[in-house]
Amino acid sequence: VQLQASGGGLVQAGGSLRVSCAASGRRFSRYTMGWFRQAPGKEREFVARVGWGTGTTSYADSVKDRFIISRDNDKNTVYLQMNSLKPEDTAVYYCAAAYLGTKYDYWGQGTQVTVSS
Repeated sequence: VQLQASGGGLVQAGGSLRVSCAASGRRFSRYTMGWFRQAPGKEREFVARVGWGTGTTSYADSVKDRFIISRDNDKNTVYLQMNSLKPEDTAVYYCAAAYLGTKYDYWGQGTQVTVSS
């Protein structure tokens, strides 16, 4: 599967932004989809995931109650709605896919999100 992230940009603190990740290939519904981010000088960190099958979601504590992950299996797309953005959310956001929820073997190219104070 190939992943293409989009929707990043510059937003003021307190604002909202939605990033998307379109997947090519078959059986998208069988992939757990995740969002990760990497800020300058820091390691890549988990942000959110939506499972295959039941679509169970989970979030990093730092984004819980502010970010919402969702998926549209008909469009082979996963979304990350980011609300109440903070400058510390500034990072390159990557989407990733794990077949049947095992290992994230597939990664998108990343999209830059910058939150100004």
